[in-house]
Amino acid sequence: MGGWSARHRWTAVGGWLLFVVLALTIGSMAGRVDVTDSEEVPGEFGQAVRILDDAGLSNGPAGEMVLVRAASGAAAVKATDPAFRATVDDVITAVKGTGEATAVQSPYDIKAVSADGRSALVKFDMRGDPDTAPDRVQPVVDAVHGVQDRHADFTVEQFGEASSQKVFDDAFGSDFQRAEYSALPVALGILLIAFGALVAALLPVALAMTAFLATSGLVAVVSHAVHMSDTANSVMLLVGLAVGVDYCLFYLRREREEREAGHDPQTALRIAAATSGRAILVSGVTVIVAMAGLLFTGIGDFKAMGLATMMVVAVAMFGSVTVLPALLSLLGERVEKGRVPFLRRRGRARSGESRFWGTVLGGVLRRPAVSAAIAGGALIAIALPAVGLNTANLTLSQELGDKLPVVRAYEDISAAFPGGPEPAQVVVKASDISAPEVRRAIDAFSHEAVAKGASPGPVETETHPKENVAVLKVPLTGGTDETRAESSLRILRDQVRPDTLGKLAGVTAPMAGSTAASMDFTDKIGAAVPPVFAFVVVFAFLLMLLSFRSLTIALTSIVLNLLSVGAAYGILTVVFQHGWGAGLVGAEGVGAIVAWLPLFLFVILFGLSMDYHVFVVSRIREARMRGLSTQEAIRHGITTTAGVVTSAALIMVAVFAIFGTLSMQSMKQMGVGLAFAVLIDATVIRGILLPAVMALLGERNWYLPSWLNWLPDMTHDETVIAPPPARPEGVPLPVAPSGAAR
Repeated sequence: MGGWSARHRWTAVGGWLLFVVLALTIGSMAGRVDVTDSEEVPGEFGQAVRILDDAGLSNGPAGEMVLVRAASGAAAVKATDPAFRATVDDVITAVKGTGEATAVQSPYDIKAVSADGRSALVKFDMRGDPDTAPDRVQPVVDAVHGVQDRHADFTVEQFGEASSQKVFDDAFGSDFQRAEYSALPVALGILLIAFGALVAALLPVALAMTAFLATSGLVAVVSHAVHMSDTANSVMLLVGLAVGVDYCLFYLRREREEREAGHDPQTALRIAAATSGRAILVSGVTVIVAMAGLLFTGIGDFKAMGLATMMVVAVAMFGSVTVLPALLSLLGERVEKGRVPFLRRRGRARSGESRFWGTVLGGVLRRPAVSAAIAGGALIAIALPAVGLNTANLTLSQELGDKLPVVRAYEDISAAFPGGPEPAQVVVKASDISAPEVRRAIDAFSHEAVAKGASPGPVETETHPKENVAVLKVPLTGGTDETRAESSLRILRDQVRPDTLGKLAGVTAPMAGSTAASMDFTDKIGAAVPPVFAFVVVFAFLLMLLSFRSLTIALTSIVLNLLSVGAAYGILTVVFQHGWGAGLVGAEGVGAIVAWLPLFLFVILFGLSMDYHVFVVSRIREARMRGLSTQEAIRHGITTTAGVVTSAALIMVAVFAIFGTLSMQSMKQMGVGLAFAVLIDATVIRGILLPAVMALLGERNWYLPSWLNWLPDMTHDETVIAPPPARPEGVPLPVAPSGAAR
C-alpha cells in the first residue's frame, strides 16, 4: 500500500481529499439521526418512553416550578399569612406577564403547600416547543428574580426543565467547546517540540482532522441505521485525534530515522511502510476490536460511541498507510521545512535512540527482577483501592456543585417537597384506560404508594382517554437522597404495582423518571461489564497471538494492559471517591465514581494501551528477527520507540487533562482518569515493566507451542528491510551476536 501510494502520490493525495469532501457532502445531505430517550436508557424507562412516543405524548410542554418559602428567621410565617399570599400572587402575576408561561397553577388550588406550611410551589408550563424553551425562559427567570428583590423576607427560587437546561448550557456548554478547540493547538505545540519543524508537526494534525471530518460525514449516513449523539461525536474527536496523531507519528518518525541512518528517501519510505505501516494495521484492528466492546452494552449512547470510534480509527488507519506515504514522497526533504529556532532535537543519538530512556533502560536490564518487582508492586499498590470502587449516578449537587442557583433551588424544593422536583412517572397503558377496573387499580396504586412509605404524596394522575394512557406522577420518599429514592422506587415496582395494576390482564405500567433512568442505566451497565470485558480481552489476545506468533507476547500484552487499567481505577477511587488529593485537580471527593466511567475507561484505555504496545513490541521483534539477541532487541526497540511513544502520550495526557479542568464532576473524573492512565502506561508500563518482564523471559518471549503451528502467519517478512549504508568513520554499527535467529 505504501509503495503504490508513493508511486502514485498525486492520485493518492487527490483520492484522499476527494474522499473527505464526498463523505462530508453526502453526510450533510443525509443529516444525522440522534438516539432517542428510549434508546439511551433501556429497561422499564425505555419501555415507558416508547409508550409515550407511540401515543404522541412524549413531547409535552416544559414544566417549571417556583418555590416560595419563608426566610429562615421567620419561623412563624405560614403559607396562609397575607404576606406569604401576596408573594405567591406576585409570582403568578410576574410569570404570566412574560407571555411565555401557560397553565399557571396556584399552590392553594393544587394543594402544593409543604407539610410544615412554610413552603409553596407555583407550577406552570412553558409555551411552545419544549426543545426551544431553554432559549425563551430567560424573561421568566428575570421576572422571578424581580419578585425575590421585592420580597426580601421570602426565598423565591425557580427550577424546571427549561430553566435548568438554560443554566446548564450557559455554564457548561462553553466548557466542552473550549476543551475541543484547545485539543488541536495543544497537540500541534507538542508535535512542534517533538519534531522541531512546522511541516512535520502539521502532518499528524492534518491527517487526524481530515480523518475526523470524513468520519463525521460517514457517521451521519450510518446514523440512519444506528443512531448517533453529540457525546459520540466528542469521543470520536478525542479518539480520532489520538490514533491519527499516533499513527502518523509512528510512520513519520520511522521514515525520518531511516533517512538519518543514510537511506535515500524512497528506501526510507519503503522501510517505514514495511514496519510502522504494519504496526499501524495491527494496532488499528486491535483498537477497533476494543471499541467494538461498547456495542454489547445495549445502551444507545454507548453503541453510538463504539461505532463512531471504530469508524474514525478505520479511516485514520487507512489514511496513515495510503495518503501519508504519498505526502512524504511528495515532500521528501521538505518535511523538515519550517525549522523552529532553539527546538533542535535533543537527547537523541544519531541512531534514533533516546539517551534518557537508554540510561533508564540500562538499569532496568541490569536488574530486571528488581525493576519488575518495584514497578509491578507500585502499580498493584495503586490499583488496590479499586477493590472498593463504588459506582453511582451522581446527584445534581455532586455533578455540578452547589454554587449554581438552579442546584440550590433543586435542593430546597426537594427538602420541602421530597421527590417533588423529579417524581417517578408510572405510564399506564390499557385497552380502555377509562374502564372502571382500571380506574380502581390506578386509585389503589396511588393509595398503596403512600401507605407503604414509597411516596409522601400527593400522587398526580393525568389521563389521556383518546390514547388509552394514564401518567401517574409519584413523588419518591428520599428526595435528593439517591439511595432512599431508589429504595422507594423498588417498593413501587416490586410491591405496589404487583398488588394493584399488575393484577389486570392487558395492562402495562412501566416506570420512568430520573430515578428510574438512573437505576435502569446502572443495572444495564453492570450487566454489560462481563461480556464487554470478555470480548475485548479474548479478541485482543487472539490478535496479539496471530500478529506476533507468540503465546508469551499475547499473554503479557493482556496482563500489562489490565494492570494499566487497574491503576487508573485505583487513582479514580482514591481521588474522587475518597477525596485524597482531589483539591490538586480542582475536584472534590463525592463518594462515588460516575456509573458509566469504569466501562468506558476500560474500552478506551485498553485500545490506546494496545496502540502503544503493538508499536513497541513490533520494533523489538523486528530487531530480534534481524539477528540481535533478545536483550539487545529489547534495548533497541524501547530506546528507538521511546521518543514517539512519549510524544504521543504527552499529547493525550494534555488533551485529557483539559477535560479534567471542566466544571462537571463526571468530566473531571474522565479527564483525570484517562490522563493518569496514559501517563502511567507510556512510562512505567512501556519504559520499565515491559522491558523488565521481557528480559526475564528471554527467549521464551517468542514461544509458540507446536500445537499452535497451524495458526496463519500474519507476521511481516523482515528480510525486505535493507541494511543501512555504511556510517561515517567513528560511528560503529550495532553488532548482532553470533548464532542469532533470523
